[in-house]
Order: sequence, then structure tokens, then C-alpha cells
Amino acid sequence: MHGKTSKIKSKKIGILKNLPSKFEATRYHSLIIDKKTLSEEIEITAETENGIIMGIEHKEFNVHGVQFHPESIKTTIGIKILKNFINYKK
Repeated sequence: MHGKTSKIKSKKIGILKNLPSKFEATRYHSLIIDKKTLSEEIEITAETENGIIMGIEHKEFNVHGVQFHPESIKTTIGIKILKNFINYKK
């Protein structure tokens, strides 16, 4: 997946709130999260079209993560994601 884009489906929550529900994002790795290993405190916020987790957030704490590179030029809404992250209040 190095330098490849994936189509992402977002739940439009957390740092992805008020953004399109579908967008392209750049991945530089093939690492994935196994859904079976997720704690109940973690919510999936985004996935690829084939169900690979691309975004998570903690349900109680202000902790977010994405499994793609929002800073990449190929991530279509990357700047907006980074602005949401900087300005996010739970």
C-alpha cells in the first residue's frame, strides 16, 4: 500500500465530523487493525470500502487515530481533517 490511495467511508464523527462521508486517503503501509481485538471503549470512525479500519476514537477520552496520512497531498480532505483535529473539543 505504499503511496497508494484508498476510498474511505466515514461515520462523520469526532475529527471527521462535518466532512464528506466518502473521500480518498493516502496509505503508506499495509498495517491493519483486527476488529476482534478492539476494546469496547473504541469506536470505529472510518473504514475502507472493503471494511479495513481507517479511523478510531475513544468513547470517553479525547483520543483519535487514523490509519492513513491526512498530511499527504493525495488525501483529498487532509487539511480539513488536520484543522478538525487541532480545533476538536469533545
